[in-house]
Amino acid sequence: MSFLMETYSRMPISIVRGQGCRVWDENGHEYLDMVSGIAVCNLGHAHPKVVDALREQAKKLFHCSNLYQIPLQEELAGMIARHSFDSRVFFCNSGAEANEAAIKLARRYWNDHGKKGSRIITLEGSFHGRTLATVAATAQDKFRKGFNPIPEGFLAVPYGNIEAIDASIDDSVGAVMLEPIQGEGGINIPDRGYLEKVRHLCDKRGILMILDEVQTGMGRTGKLFCYMHEMVEPDIMTLAKAIGNGFPMGAMVAKPHVAEAFVPGSHASTFGGNPLAMACGIATLKVMVEENIAARAWEIGMYLMDCLVQLKAAHKAIKDVRGRGLMAGIEFDMDISSFNTAGLDKGILLNVIQSRILRIAPALVITKQEIDEAIAAIDAILTQKGL
Repeated sequence: MSFLMETYSRMPISIVRGQGCRVWDENGHEYLDMVSGIAVCNLGHAHPKVVDALREQAKKLFHCSNLYQIPLQEELAGMIARHSFDSRVFFCNSGAEANEAAIKLARRYWNDHGKKGSRIITLEGSFHGRTLATVAATAQDKFRKGFNPIPEGFLAVPYGNIEAIDASIDDSVGAVMLEPIQGEGGINIPDRGYLEKVRHLCDKRGILMILDEVQTGMGRTGKLFCYMHEMVEPDIMTLAKAIGNGFPMGAMVAKPHVAEAFVPGSHASTFGGNPLAMACGIATLKVMVEENIAARAWEIGMYLMDCLVQLKAAHKAIKDVRGRGLMAGIEFDMDISSFNTAGLDKGILLNVIQSRILRIAPALVITKQEIDEAIAAIDAILTQKGL
């Protein structure tokens, strides 16, 4: 009997150790990890510099209330601002918390500026978290089922359609919130120039642009942050997942004039920005920048896409392949939920989303040889199933 709530359909293995792009279960079986904790361990499992930073900080101080100065917070916030845009940072513990903070900041900003309406436009197929507010922002019914009444204040329009956003803006709208690439929605990538059009539209209509970079950030798409593929800067950006390379943390980043809406008492987090998380975040970002991990992800990602194109040509069941950097999806014309289990027999961890899309999100330090190994395993599964 398990004493855990059944909020996950768990795979029949217990992972106890990881190193780089590999993990091992309690029986010593080795697996090539193409999930990386769902785009979390971007530097690979147990990266030595992150491990050392965590170990050294653990000897000094686990926790300190945010009622006091925490120098490591200042250091990491400065690093984020210098490598993104002029900003102020609020630290929290997850992507959902970061997006919740972004929603609150946007509403507070417009309330302070006398705007009665502060609804937020989100995009169909989006995913922003599991709190009530972020579920409301998430325009997928399956995540809302059974949780009525859902908070109001959000309006969903089709992803990639700039005209739909424009037509939905009225005096009640204060922001547009979107993922540069939709992850949980199916690795949906908008046309080039879409983010730039959204930015221009927000400027023209006088509303805020919020980018959820929880999954796309920290080098995943071939740039440190995905918005950098286009000539834009958001007003608010959210980060989590890979920011601590596996240590739980998140961040909400906002331009100074927007960040000013938060004053002492406006928002808080007991554990947000704790010294352990900050040490991991500093070490992670240093490695990302010093070793140019984003550029490496772009290069290996190009190799991955070439391999996926060849895989598609060999298997008619594959409807589409798409991706940017090391964030890719293989779409099938059928339910492939069984692939997760089938992968275990081939020594590989796979992740199916939307029941028909195989999400590929390995650590950004993966090698071409390991990409070849992954493709060979997927090819074997498809051949074995007659697809």
